[in-house]
Amino acid sequence: MPSWRKSKILVVGGGGREHALCWRLRQSPGCGELLCAPGNAGIAALPGVRCLPVSAVDLAGLCAVVRHEEVDLVVVGPEAPLHAGLADALLAERNGRTAVFGCSAAAAEIEASKVFAKAFMLRHGIPTAAYTVARDAAAARAFLREQAAAGRHRFVVKADGLRAGKGVTVCDDIPEAVRAAETLLSEGSAIVIEERLVGREASCFALCDGEEVVPLPPCEDHKTLGEGDTGPMTGGMGALCPTPVVDDDLMVRVRDEILQPAARGLVAEGRPFRGLLYAGLMCTAAGPMVLEFNCRFGDPEAQPLLLLWDEGVGDALAALEAVARGQLRQLPPLRPVRGAAVCVVMAAAGYPGRVRSGDLIEGIAEAEAVAPGQVVVFHAGTVLDPSGGLRTAGGRVLGVTARAADLPAARALAYRAAAKVRFAGAQLRRDIGHRT
Repeated sequence: MPSWRKSKILVVGGGGREHALCWRLRQSPGCGELLCAPGNAGIAALPGVRCLPVSAVDLAGLCAVVRHEEVDLVVVGPEAPLHAGLADALLAERNGRTAVFGCSAAAAEIEASKVFAKAFMLRHGIPTAAYTVARDAAAARAFLREQAAAGRHRFVVKADGLRAGKGVTVCDDIPEAVRAAETLLSEGSAIVIEERLVGREASCFALCDGEEVVPLPPCEDHKTLGEGDTGPMTGGMGALCPTPVVDDDLMVRVRDEILQPAARGLVAEGRPFRGLLYAGLMCTAAGPMVLEFNCRFGDPEAQPLLLLWDEGVGDALAALEAVARGQLRQLPPLRPVRGAAVCVVMAAAGYPGRVRSGDLIEGIAEAEAVAPGQVVVFHAGTVLDPSGGLRTAGGRVLGVTARAADLPAARALAYRAAAKVRFAGAQLRRDIGHRT
């Protein structure tokens, strides 16, 4: 595409990650018209953004949008449409004139199937925890009895398939692991039971257009509902970027031992990856170990990462378009990121179980006024009612995100801003970033 022409962009999805993507892309000088399907109330309020009532998993509807709107670049946010084959379908439209930031269905299997991912890591020498696959409760119980007899009692039980970050149980003993295995097998056809690793978690992302990978600033998610990393697993209650857990030397190891081998392995298996490759890591005394791979930006990690994007990565549109067009080598080198950002998720009553919707949300303007330009409240589950009031419409409702010179300052600013936001039953952790 000629450099003088502004790109027409479609962002697919309607959560906090997609709000952050739209917010950042809107600031790129090459961004022309920006569409989002289906979007949310926060995305619809961005200047120059048009939301379309098309589901993120409506492949035919999204292809029709691309044809009708003559879209230049599609950025796919969630994993479900990628696994369903959205990128493959879009690339067949408009004789290839629409570029897609998002991997094929075959490459998305690295997230969509825990069973595939673990076997893939073994095939390509990528460090990960020892594991077994169980397809029925009897096999799971037999394996766990053997482990108990050998003196091993702490495991993690994971459902195969896409579970939005909630199909994982971290177990302290064998009876808990047996119960988790039985529950997850009653809901699906296979589980992974793996050794429970000890260390600090980190989320490492890389732009990837095949064998070429460009690591981005590492993040740290807070997955459980309660403070002190207690309670049920959620899709994420907050995140920070960059995490001090991953220093420059460790990042080199992550690139060389994990991200690059994964990209090359996918190419070798006929599944070349083009999009955002995400390695969820446990940083152990023996080095980084992969807990999971994902095929898209993390949520809520995307919010602090994209808030800081201009400090280290440069122009967001140029980066995503380079990936989508297989031109990652042409990007200028990334700069070291300056400053830090923290995202505090505010969730609805009942999350992560039965969620209550429809509660009135107030105070977002006051929150962003705490530090204009440094605080952004990203919408995840919100909707405007007929009277124009903003209401809750999902589990994770808002991501109050702040940037500052360092992590303590960013954390303090995020909590000052979050204190201004009000809705009935709001849940938030008070210790996001406290580990640092």
